[in-house]
Amino acid sequence: MIGHISFGVRDLGHATAFYDPVMATIGFVRVWSNPTAVGYGRSGGGDKFALKQRDGASPPGVGFHLAFDAPDRATVDRFHAVALAHGGMDDGAPGLRPHYGPTYYAAFLTDPDGYRLEAVHQ
Repeated sequence: MIGHISFGVRDLGHATAFYDPVMATIGFVRVWSNPTAVGYGRSGGGDKFALKQRDGASPPGVGFHLAFDAPDRATVDRFHAVALAHGGMDDGAPGLRPHYGPTYYAAFLTDPDGYRLEAVHQ
């Protein structure tokens, strides 16, 4: 359904210091980069998620978040832990969310630019 998504960030170096290790937990690596942007995806493939440095960049308002698929619960746990270790803020520890479904296991956080993120395994 979605080809890729990109976030505007105020400081690309700061953002990649967060996203390089966080994206690695779900199997994404930098598939391209230039002085003002980077793209993440599966090794050897195209980007599915990109960051572009923009003056005055800010996240969308309340209600927006980006959920990344995780292959298992352990990956959700790692995603959350690595994100917190690299400057993310907790917005919901890893665990079952039965109000979304009986097997919905997710963790929520906010990145250093204020974007709300989720890792989910269903």
